[in-house]
Amino acid sequence: MTRLVPVQTVTKEKTLAQAIEPARDALLDITTPEMIGDHVGVVPEGDRVLTHAFTCLHPGYVGWFWAVTQSRAPRSRKVTINELSLKPGPEALVAPDWVPWADRLEPDDISGTEPLPYREDDPRLVAGFEDTSEDADQLREFELGLGRARVLSQEGRAEAFNRWYNSDRGPNSPSAKAAKANCSTCAFMMLMAGSARSLFGVCANEWSPDDGKVVSLDHGCGAHSETDAPKQRKLWDQSEPALDDAEIEVVEG
Repeated sequence: MTRLVPVQTVTKEKTLAQAIEPARDALLDITTPEMIGDHVGVVPEGDRVLTHAFTCLHPGYVGWFWAVTQSRAPRSRKVTINELSLKPGPEALVAPDWVPWADRLEPDDISGTEPLPYREDDPRLVAGFEDTSEDADQLREFELGLGRARVLSQEGRAEAFNRWYNSDRGPNSPSAKAAKANCSTCAFMMLMAGSARSLFGVCANEWSPDDGKVVSLDHGCGAHSETDAPKQRKLWDQSEPALDDAEIEVVEG
């Protein structure tokens, strides 16, 4: 919302600048006399257009001004009231600027059942065939041994796989049942090595509640890379204006 910053004097448009009482009288159409304070200045708006500012005495609008916009025709001293409004001054308390939902959310604000808006230009993602970096996911045979003294046995792997698959990051969690697509088709899925690769991966999406955790390929959540939030329905269809100000031609007399 644009703040009103009145000035005390103007070098031009003396006719409108002196029309303080007509401006005050006009405000009685939208408020009561006890809500109108002192005249604090004017704001030049353009050729033969000027706004008078009066202190608003309403308890809920400290620092706000009653604004009365006036105009006059060329070579005329007749003052016309164009608009009456209530506008914030430099020190007025106003609501913060609107931030779209997609930009307002933080990763901790959502659960796995809530779909996120689709981001076609997401800088974190790249088409699979374009990834030629050294980090491109490939199964390397030399990783099978890793040089460790001991590794998981078949029984140890089976216990881990059963535990992970039956956890909240398996296919039976509420987020997986509500998801439109599963993790196997998500760009944020980082596959694991070895036999786990065919069943599990690690989520790499900071907006997902499963970020950094092992998830099954048939798990899912609302932060899938290819899903989108549902579009909001319009409450009404905006009709064309009966009179378009942009089509009015102003002819100098």
